[in-house]
Amino acid sequence: MDYPDDADGAALRRIATRCDMSKPMDIEFVVSVPDQAAGAELAHLVAKRGYTPSLEFDEEAEEWTCYCAKRMVPTYEAVVAAQQELDELGAEVGGYSDGWGTFGE
Repeated sequence: MDYPDDADGAALRRIATRCDMSKPMDIEFVVSVPDQAAGAELAHLVAKRGYTPSLEFDEEAEEWTCYCAKRMVPTYEAVVAAQQELDELGAEVGGYSDGWGTFGE
């Protein structure tokens, strides 16, 4: 597959070396949030959009993160669209999209 020359394209190229990119896989998107209340509100919002959220506090970094998992075919367009959607939803609670990852299919 041919992916754009950016961070998302590079990540997808690495995944493509070990996974069938035509099959759905669980992708976990990271959204940084300012506090627990904002994270809980975001978790509610993303659940309505088909994501499975989990909220965690990193004691070392002293920050809250809402992980938003979704089963999807990992196309570049789908990954970028999900990040944009989560960035917009995150902004509603003072947060922002901060990357993604997957273990593959």
